[in-house]
Amino acid sequence: MIFLVTGATGFLGSAVASHLKSDGHTVKVLIRPQHDPETYVAAGFEPVVGDLTIEKSLREAVAGVDGVFHVAALYQFWTDRETDIYRVNVGGTESLLRAARDAGVPKFVFTSSVGTLKSRGWGIPVDEASVATTSDLLDDYHRSKLLSEQAALAANSTDMEVIAVNPTTPIGEHDVKPTPTGRIVLEFLRRRFPGYLNGEINFVDVRDAARGHLLAYQRGVGGQKYILGGHNTTFRGAFELLKRATGLRRMPVRIPYGVAWPVAGAAELLQGKLLRREPFFPMQGLKAVKHPMHATHEKAQRELGYEPGNVLDAFRRAAEWFDCNGYVNLNLTNRSAHEGTAS
Repeated sequence: MIFLVTGATGFLGSAVASHLKSDGHTVKVLIRPQHDPETYVAAGFEPVVGDLTIEKSLREAVAGVDGVFHVAALYQFWTDRETDIYRVNVGGTESLLRAARDAGVPKFVFTSSVGTLKSRGWGIPVDEASVATTSDLLDDYHRSKLLSEQAALAANSTDMEVIAVNPTTPIGEHDVKPTPTGRIVLEFLRRRFPGYLNGEINFVDVRDAARGHLLAYQRGVGGQKYILGGHNTTFRGAFELLKRATGLRRMPVRIPYGVAWPVAGAAELLQGKLLRREPFFPMQGLKAVKHPMHATHEKAQRELGYEPGNVLDAFRRAAEWFDCNGYVNLNLTNRSAHEGTAS
C-alpha cells in the first residue's frame, strides 16, 4: 500500500514512517523546503516538498495514497508567536483533511495526544471517554491538539474514515530536535536537570506508538480514538528509570510548585520576552506538567491488538542514541546498566 506520513522529520513521525516501510509499504513523506529530499530518498522514502500551511502543496502529497498518517504538529510549550501553534496544528489539520477528502483517500489516521483528555485526578487513569473542553486544558499546545482532534473526528464519513490515536509520552531513539520529552533525558545526561515537579505521566516506547498507528489503520473504527500508552509513573519515577537505564548515579531534587512558578515566570520574561529564546522550562510547560495524566490503553489492547513493551529499554535506547550521536560523551554502551523491568 502507499501511505503519506506528515511529521516524518520529527521524532514520532519518523518512527511511524520507518515502521510502515519495514512492514513493506511505500511511504511518501511531507517535508518542508529546508529539508534535503535526497536524505529521504536514500532512506527509502518518497519525499514530497510542502507545508501544512500551504494547501496547494498538500494536494500533491495526498495524490494516489491509500491512507494518510497525520503525525506532524508544532510540539512546543513556548513560541514568540503564539498564533503559530493554532495556525499549524489546527489550520494545517483542516487543510490536510480537505485535501485528502477531495483526493478520495479512504482512510486518515490523526495523531492526537493523551493530553487532550480530561484529567480524572491524581492516580485515576484516563480513558477515551474522558472528554475535555479547551477550558479543561492548561496550555496552548494541548488546546490546539484538542481542536485538531475534534476537526479530524468530525470529518469522519463513509467516504473517508478518520481514526484518532492518542499517544502518551513517547520515548526512544532518533529524537533529533529533541522534543520536550527528549530534553528530559538529555538534560539528565548533562547533569543540567536540577529538579523535578510532583506530577504524573505515562511513557510509551516510540516503537510501540508507531506500531499502534498502523494497527489503528488496519483495525480501528472510523470516528473512534485509541490511547497508545505504556507505563504509568511519576516524574520522580521517570528519573528512577533513567538511573536504571544508564547506570548513572544522579537524582534531581523535588521542587515545590510554589518555587517553580516564580522561577519559570522570571525565566520566561528574561529569556522569552527580552532575548526571544525558549526558556528552559516555559510557563506553558509548567501548566502541562500540573495536569495529572495516568492513562489506560485497554481499548487499544482490546480492539486493535495493541501490546506495548517495557519502557525501560526505550529509556536505555534514548540515552545511548544521544550519547552515540554527539549530544553527550558518556560512553554509555560500555557501562553496565542496572537490569530490571519497569512495573
